[in-house]
Amino acid sequence: MSQPNLLANPLFRYGVGASGAAMVAAVAYLYLEGTTQLVAYAIAVLDIVVTPQILKWAAA
Repeated sequence: MSQPNLLANPLFRYGVGASGAAMVAAVAYLYLEGTTQLVAYAIAVLDIVVTPQILKWAAA
């Protein structure tokens, strides 16, 4: 019996990206300020977009 591949599920892939982005955004909001905070927000947006694509490639 083979186990189902979680990476093949889009909901899982986008959930991983969103949870990572939420953590980065929370740290930026609570502990950073100025330009550093904006850079962290940009990293969070990239995490939402790029992580699911990488996980999709890994599932193939």
